[in-house]
Amino acid sequence: MASIPRDRDTDTAVEAILQRTGGHPRVAAPLGLGKPHALLNALYRAVQGRDDRSLTIFTALSLTRPSPGKGLAARFAAPFLARHFGEGHVDLDYAIAQARDALPANIHVHEFYMQSGALLGSGSAQRDYISQNYTHVARDLVGRDINVLVQLVARRDGRISLSSNPDLTFDLLDNLARAGKPKPFCVAVAHPDMPYVSGHAEAGEGLFDLLVEPDVSPPLFALPRSPIEPAEFALGMHASALVVDGGTLQIGIGALSDALVRGLLLRHEQNGAWREGLGALDTTGGTHRCMDGWGGGAVFTTGLYGASEMVMDGFMHLQRAGILRRRAFDDLERERRAAAGEDVGAAGGHYLRGAFLLGSRELYAWMHHSEIDDPDAIDMCRVSNVNHLYGDHQPLAALQRRGARFFNTCMMATLTGAAVSDGLEDGRVVSGVGGQFNFVAMAHELPGGRSILMLRATRGKGRKMASNIRFNYGHTTIPRHLRDVYVTEYGVADLRGLSDEACVEAMLSIADARFLDGLVEEAQRAGKLRRDFVVPEAWRAHTPEGLAAVLEPMRRRGLLDPFPFGSDFTDVERQLLPALGWLRDAGKGALLRALLAPGRPVDGEGEALERLGLERPGSVAEWLERRLVQAALRWQGRALPQP
Repeated sequence: MASIPRDRDTDTAVEAILQRTGGHPRVAAPLGLGKPHALLNALYRAVQGRDDRSLTIFTALSLTRPSPGKGLAARFAAPFLARHFGEGHVDLDYAIAQARDALPANIHVHEFYMQSGALLGSGSAQRDYISQNYTHVARDLVGRDINVLVQLVARRDGRISLSSNPDLTFDLLDNLARAGKPKPFCVAVAHPDMPYVSGHAEAGEGLFDLLVEPDVSPPLFALPRSPIEPAEFALGMHASALVVDGGTLQIGIGALSDALVRGLLLRHEQNGAWREGLGALDTTGGTHRCMDGWGGGAVFTTGLYGASEMVMDGFMHLQRAGILRRRAFDDLERERRAAAGEDVGAAGGHYLRGAFLLGSRELYAWMHHSEIDDPDAIDMCRVSNVNHLYGDHQPLAALQRRGARFFNTCMMATLTGAAVSDGLEDGRVVSGVGGQFNFVAMAHELPGGRSILMLRATRGKGRKMASNIRFNYGHTTIPRHLRDVYVTEYGVADLRGLSDEACVEAMLSIADARFLDGLVEEAQRAGKLRRDFVVPEAWRAHTPEGLAAVLEPMRRRGLLDPFPFGSDFTDVERQLLPALGWLRDAGKGALLRALLAPGRPVDGEGEALERLGLERPGSVAEWLERRLVQAALRWQGRALPQP
């Protein structure tokens, strides 16, 4: 790596890119964390407003800071966001413009995966979206005349690691070479905080044509840790009973995945309490049937192996608890011996294989220390080695991924087992297919593998509440012929090999009771459910109130902490969160009652008002905001009234 040209000036790198491309760069940039924000912004500004230049970017998951919103939401969020993302944070100019539907005519951004819901109102993003399986991206880019590749990297002792994103870069360059296409101008931007990952993530000699080492680097994008709501906790409890000891785990990101990890930790560390809680939650017995048939309920003595396109915080917590520890090997004979329980030696082998990294700063630090303490433990590699079984590595991958449980989330599901994960029936894209289809299909190929899709039973509040379990929907991501397992806060529906009517009944058993009668009528009208079907009485208890009653003993035991993995919020902010949530969802009647009868002061009220800048209201509007916050804080000591 010593011979690679280096520069500390981002603008010089931009000039080199423009010169090499004749002023028309067609850029491949990594998904998520691996984008060099400052370089992409400088390139965007060099092209913006120039008739003689153009810019086309092929990427995914262009991360930007959340908007603080307005009113009370902004009073809470703006200081938090400034503190969390840090001074010097740099958002992507093209992503901000794209969200506002204000990209210049000479700039196009094609993403195969978007921040969930962030670009529903962007016409340019919707038109330029490319629908692809994650594993097909490198193949499809061969025909798109890519002439530049940019990537944020880690550097150590003269070597370069693709760190967070070896997912597509190697496959793209190999595919271009096989097709006889010229190698793009490859620019690496070194970041001091990127964790160095060796092995399959390391860049070979000659991969990069230019290395930029800026004097100042913006902070890495770190996801704020979200709270786990009670319904999500219940869902995670059900899901955690589906994992078999000695098996393989894939999990995505978000509160539902965090809830699954929480459930697995409880199962391993407090097995008695976990079993007691699961017994109370499993009112229909569906979870226990799956647990006894192909899942598991014991502590993890052999441990799990991780094979997940995304490496997120949950894997860190599972490794620290001693759950993620089953080693896999890249040699077929050693893997066969390991699968047979034979001694293959203490050295070598990885317990986690992933394609890209995204999460908290704690995760990035864990990754850094793992490389130092146990460099074989985590294998960051091509997405083609993670997300499917095809090719030369198929026999080895099948051995490594025994007992596979591939957990993903979806927005909606139909009664006959199709999943809606990426878009709406009007054609707008919410996020993207990503790797979900890959893992669902792989679960059907692997002996003993299962695809498990998690979703909340409902969405919205009050009059806008709707069931996420639908009879039918005009767009699907996973077709019903690949139906397998669904989990909501009310239980587990195992659909594999069932008739349509049996699927309908299984999905009804995990739906919210308030929507059961309507769903039954739709299924009966379509001839998918017999006319004499009667909803079992146990299903009628599937309501938020029923769930709260079941969870109450666990809440009293301290098991429902919304931040079991730590919080980015201060104690004062944590006190404010449920109060502000209630105010957000409350109807006019509840707000009026709160204004008229706010109740008595509570501990910490002054600090909470000061945090929101409402200790001394300067207007009638601020006085009203102060009064509402006081009421919500005071109601917290009791049970907050339903909105």
